[in-house]
Amino acid sequence: MEQVTIVGLDLAKRVFQVHGATADGGISIRKKLSRGQVLAFFADLPPCVVAMEACATAHYWAREIGALGHNVRLVPPAYVKPFVKRQKNDAADAEAIAEAASRPTMRFVEPKSPQQQARAMVFRTRELFVRQRTQTINALRAHLAEHGLIAPQGMSNLANIRRLIDEAAAEVEPLVVETAHIYLEQIDDLSSRILKLEATLKQEAARTDASSRMMTMPGVGPITAMAIEAFAPSLCVFRRSRDFAAWLGLVPRQHSTGGKQILGRTSKMGQRDIRRLLIIGAMSVIRWATRKGTTPGSWLHSILQRKPRKVAAIALANKMARTLWAMETRKEDYRDPRLTAA
Repeated sequence: MEQVTIVGLDLAKRVFQVHGATADGGISIRKKLSRGQVLAFFADLPPCVVAMEACATAHYWAREIGALGHNVRLVPPAYVKPFVKRQKNDAADAEAIAEAASRPTMRFVEPKSPQQQARAMVFRTRELFVRQRTQTINALRAHLAEHGLIAPQGMSNLANIRRLIDEAAAEVEPLVVETAHIYLEQIDDLSSRILKLEATLKQEAARTDASSRMMTMPGVGPITAMAIEAFAPSLCVFRRSRDFAAWLGLVPRQHSTGGKQILGRTSKMGQRDIRRLLIIGAMSVIRWATRKGTTPGSWLHSILQRKPRKVAAIALANKMARTLWAMETRKEDYRDPRLTAA
């Protein structure tokens, strides 16, 4: 049997599919493995390139297989799909993964460390609890409306909702009041858990120099800093600041042909959590600047004069992403342009 140079591994929970290819592209291995057989199989295999889709559990397997001496490559699923031939099955997927990873211009995902995944778990859990709290408040407001009690929107009006329920206790069915209090207890429980998770994120952000450095920029708090730490690869892997902004999807979508450049809306590619948080941070900076006033002649003053606020927020988020790249690659804190221009 010729030496295997690249192996495509289709991941699953229990049954894994392996496709091994030689240097000339010939098929050398094609077999199924149970979960317990995976590491033993790669331990007996000579060092080679092992390719997987960057999907669930991929980072765990990348670390485990990489520790056995193999060169692990994670391929975005969107880049694997064009290589699937006709029928879709595990064997075809494994072959497509090997084909995609062998392309010289293919882009790969950097495997995450256990620390990154732990921080991502805290971040995702907080996001889940925030969504559940919003759903619970909206459900409570909808139920109260069925009994003629119109409650105001938003978490900030929770005290008003409590007062509305207490004042209407004599007018509505006791079961309504009892159930409403169950909703309020659930909201309080979720709020306390969210506060604990936010405290954990702040503690983790304070522990690393990179997060502390990012938080010196206006519009970047501990949650945004930890999202970048958890979900983004090392910013040094991007050659230019524009590459990082493009990876976040903060650049116009291009559909050019015939030498004519056509730019549309933002591409919204890449990591959506970081992009969303940077846009929220940009909006907070713009709101503060609108109230306090901007410096005449500054970049922000100029773009707010020419563009709507939301368009300006996207442009500012792009600028923030490029500045964060410069801060991280140079290991420097944020410098206010108004101070450095003097």
